[in-house]
Amino acid sequence: MKQPVQRRLAAILAADVAGYSRLMGADEEGTHDRLKAHRRELIDLKIKEYRGRIVKTTGDGMLVEFPSVVDAVRCPAEIQRAMIDRNSNQPDDRRIRFRVGINLGDVIVEGGDIFGDGVNVAARLEALAEPGGICISRTVHDQVRDKLLYPFEDLGEQSVKNIVRPVGAFALGAAIIGSFPPVAVPTRPKPAVRRTRSRRTAPRLSIVVLPFANLSSDPEQEYFVDAVTDDLTTDLSRIVNSFVISRTTAFTYKGKPIDVRQIGRELGVRYVLEGSVRRLGDQVQVNVQLIDAESGAHLWADRFDTDRANLAKAQSEITSRLARALHLELLEAAARRIEQERAVNLDAHDLVMRGWACVWRPLSDANRQQALRAFEQALEIDPESVDARVGIGNVLGERLALGWSKSREQDMARSEQLLLEALERDRSTPRGLTELGRLRRIQNRLIEAQIELEKAIAVDRNNALAINQLGITLLYQGRPKAALPYLEKMFSTKHR
Repeated sequence: MKQPVQRRLAAILAADVAGYSRLMGADEEGTHDRLKAHRRELIDLKIKEYRGRIVKTTGDGMLVEFPSVVDAVRCPAEIQRAMIDRNSNQPDDRRIRFRVGINLGDVIVEGGDIFGDGVNVAARLEALAEPGGICISRTVHDQVRDKLLYPFEDLGEQSVKNIVRPVGAFALGAAIIGSFPPVAVPTRPKPAVRRTRSRRTAPRLSIVVLPFANLSSDPEQEYFVDAVTDDLTTDLSRIVNSFVISRTTAFTYKGKPIDVRQIGRELGVRYVLEGSVRRLGDQVQVNVQLIDAESGAHLWADRFDTDRANLAKAQSEITSRLARALHLELLEAAARRIEQERAVNLDAHDLVMRGWACVWRPLSDANRQQALRAFEQALEIDPESVDARVGIGNVLGERLALGWSKSREQDMARSEQLLLEALERDRSTPRGLTELGRLRRIQNRLIEAQIELEKAIAVDRNNALAINQLGITLLYQGRPKAALPYLEKMFSTKHR
């Protein structure tokens, strides 16, 4: 019996060396040695840092698969920026410059290889990229435009070889990448410290938001149902280290019988969110539930009621409340899994998730101490970890804000150092921006605090702590009218 073709959605990166034949003709051994050094000292480390998998390599290029489209863009952007520094001591005609194309699409999986139009489009986009630059598809751009601050240029629809339909393309040029801050390059981890996995597992914070069901006969509610699904998918993808299945893939399950365990296997996710909307007279009731895709167990459920006349207004509020609640539940569920697995050599990502789960538990010195230990261990395992730095900054910042710090100046100095280091490595991390904003408020540097907190909210509109802190900061500036909308939002939603 013929086995069904295995498919999955993937972010695909194709890269090659611009002018490779010319470089090899001029200095074959030198070019080969420099390319190997770039791979060993930069490229492979960055791909691993962003959870990519090298599918295959050629003499001058490679094909890489990422579970997250955000990581698939951020990784080559940092590589291209680091390559500028690595090339600085080489004559212009000896510099190795990569061209990168990125696409998000359905691929056929066979052994360790991937095939299909999703791969072909990535390869064609690579050819459109300038040396030292990146070219992404419109599908990728739609996914990352609200999450990454890279100023991609719209190239319009491009006709490319062997692809039937024109491909929407967006470019990030080498000159723009050169204006980015220098990139920290991770060091190779010590093998004895890292945990190895004997089998491929779904990312810990992986989820699909299934299309909500419209349980009423009112077709006018269909737009509301789909809009809530869309917005939740976008908002959950902003969670650090999350892997969220795209809206396009999720909607292929609309109207079909649901077996959450099968969906988990097909999409490679640990959690499934499903929901429904029901009209009861003039009231509309929204029900949601979070399900463990491995066991089928219901982990969390909630209900939201709103007036039918205010559906459009209620949509944003319901989505925001759901996203915040789900963020906490996912972190708690991931922490429980880590405990149940009784892993001895936890990796940095696991420890960071354990730390944040402790942060969001009821406020107590014991919970914060446990969170701090987890973040400190993560930073020890991975000295380049952005998330561990931000986590330590959070605990120290909260100590300072609550008056719990026993060494105020020392905690303030360490928090500031770690947060600035984190933002040097990732300028768009909403947690890092939030924590630096809170620290600046504590330091009475109120204008700087406002700037950082506004940046954090621009990246993540559901960032409850940033909303809270911005309202307080504006009050401290003597601007109660400006602070009022943030304070109202803070008090109208459950933020812990």
